Amino acid sequence: MDKNANALTERTRAYNALFRPKNIVIVGASDNLSKPGGKVLKNILDHGYNGTLRVVNPGADSISGIPSFKSIDDLPEVPELAIVAIPAPFVIPALEDLATRGTKAVIVLTSGFGEKDEKGKEEEERMRVIADGAHMILIGPNCSGFMTPHYSGKFAGIIPDLKGKSVDIISGSGATVDFIMEQAVYRGLSFCNVLNVGNSAQTGVEDLVALYDENYGEDSAPTLMVYLESLKKPRLFLNHARQLTKKGCSIVGIKSGVTESGARAAASHTGAMATSEVTVEALFRKAGIIRVRSKVEMVDTACVLAAARGSLKGNRVCVISDAGGPGVMLSDELERQGVEVPILKDRTRERLSRVLSPESSVMNPIDCLPTRTASQIREVLKIIEAEEKGSIDLIVVMVGNPGMSENDEVYRVISEAIDASEIPVIPVLSSTTTCADLIKNFTSRGKYYFQDEVPLGAAIGKVTHRPRLREPSPTLQYYDRTAIESVLSGREGALEPGTAKEMLLKAGFRFPRQIEVFSEEELLDSCKNIGYPLAMKVIGPLHKSDVGGVRVGISQQEPALSAWKSLMDIEGATGVLVQEMIAGVEVILGASRADDLGHLVMFGLGGIYTEVFKDVRFALSPLAKEECLEMLRAIRGYPILKGIRGERGVSVDRTADYIERLGRLVTDFPAIREIDINPLKGSGDDLFVVDARIIVG
Repeated sequence: MDKNANALTERTRAYNALFRPKNIVIVGASDNLSKPGGKVLKNILDHGYNGTLRVVNPGADSISGIPSFKSIDDLPEVPELAIVAIPAPFVIPALEDLATRGTKAVIVLTSGFGEKDEKGKEEEERMRVIADGAHMILIGPNCSGFMTPHYSGKFAGIIPDLKGKSVDIISGSGATVDFIMEQAVYRGLSFCNVLNVGNSAQTGVEDLVALYDENYGEDSAPTLMVYLESLKKPRLFLNHARQLTKKGCSIVGIKSGVTESGARAAASHTGAMATSEVTVEALFRKAGIIRVRSKVEMVDTACVLAAARGSLKGNRVCVISDAGGPGVMLSDELERQGVEVPILKDRTRERLSRVLSPESSVMNPIDCLPTRTASQIREVLKIIEAEEKGSIDLIVVMVGNPGMSENDEVYRVISEAIDASEIPVIPVLSSTTTCADLIKNFTSRGKYYFQDEVPLGAAIGKVTHRPRLREPSPTLQYYDRTAIESVLSGREGALEPGTAKEMLLKAGFRFPRQIEVFSEEELLDSCKNIGYPLAMKVIGPLHKSDVGGVRVGISQQEPALSAWKSLMDIEGATGVLVQEMIAGVEVILGASRADDLGHLVMFGLGGIYTEVFKDVRFALSPLAKEECLEMLRAIRGYPILKGIRGERGVSVDRTADYIERLGRLVTDFPAIREIDINPLKGSGDDLFVVDARIIVG
């Protein structure tokens, strides 16, 4: 067996030991339910673990009726999974004993390590070395535990009944897992695998996502929630999250610690490292992850995905309510989200009017009025499915408690429609006080609900406009990789303007007429050759604008000579670039290396739109053409880009083509540290690189 195959086998064994262990040992088990070792033992016993369960506690002969072993060495078999719940000073010796025995997975519940001080971080590094050397998966320390369909190995917080093919969660915070589940279970959402990594001494969220991807199959959950504080291996996370998305898994993610104060809080919690906001946004979009910013948003989005069975076919919603106001508010929010609430077909409205009272509205939203009955709701749902299949992608049913009929039968009708309707159905049950018992009965049937229509509208928008995976084109016309490689060969640092121009020309960019000059005689000839008006820029200093090294609108010889003298007086000046003046819209393109993720490509309108309004978008290279077009459409100044009030804009396709070329260039040549094309200027298809700065190395 080759080395790669052997490594894969080791990972499979470790995965099975972690997710479906045949035997478990709890090191530090106790009868004291106020201790992690006591609580985790009780939870495993109470939730029906079918494998062999062992406990180690030198101070007891038996715990909860299970014979207790004095040490790990005394165990009669090699434990596949060990859950460690002992004081911090004894964790490393226990880990060494488990490694010697050949244990494949260990979950350390004990706290007081990297989240506490530098010494704790050093001890975590020792744990990692021990685990790596034994080809063992180490979860924690400072972990509240794991729950899979095979065992509920968690000591803190809510311990719900698990349900296959529902929702999985991988989290960098145990408390956050609990808070999410509290809200989700209350609303009827079920979970399957609930995983958290604690301090991630060895295994972080990204490592678990990789394991999850490698073992993802038909029986896996269609939705995965991910909560990240630390992101130490962004490329690993991106690759496997992207693969999961391709396999049909919908990922809903939160990345905290993207601001200065958030990063400080995350570091004090688990020692997490900060990742910039723009990098996270670009990473999530590249991976196809639906990004949310709160636990409630995460639950809301997962509920919509559950209703839509993973993905909505389109963005057309039919709203059914028993009160006008909620229907109006949902319609408003859906329109804000770019989701349609279309008028129903004539035949649909005619059939609805025969079922509902004459005062009802049958346009969409459908207002069934407070006098609605369960049979009316049933008929309305049947009519929508029969007449609007192919025209409506989602049905929202909103009911309160008007007190004019029993809600239990209405809830039963909605529950049946959720199961039977070919068009996904989502309920909004607003009367959470007067119908509390009925709603609890509704969720006990395995159904979920929304309490408020506006968050539902926002969640529908997130699912409808979720990031789509795009594949870059394998070839680009007028892109000469061999020639670019030749230009870059041996280069390091800031490229000279002529070199930068040559490289970008080989990549398919266009430049205005320009000449580098190094004497007054060359200057006068160049001005005459190019023609007035023109621009002059200092050669030498890296940031020309910062040192006053740019002159524009030069229309005669004398101003040209004056500009020459003042530019050459700038410290570090070696010459002047004389350039044709270009009129039109200014945009800015750029790219910079982003750790092991590759390069972040940036696009925005130039001038004050970049500097003041920050109207820019970022994406990770390489880029497909559609990704580039999405960047263009996403900026607030998109109408300016296209041209408004008689002003000619620029070609959207040509601009997208340049963004795609820039993404290909930095992907093919990762030695490029930074590119700044500012501005790219012109009108229509005539777009020119007016100024460019490239740093290599």
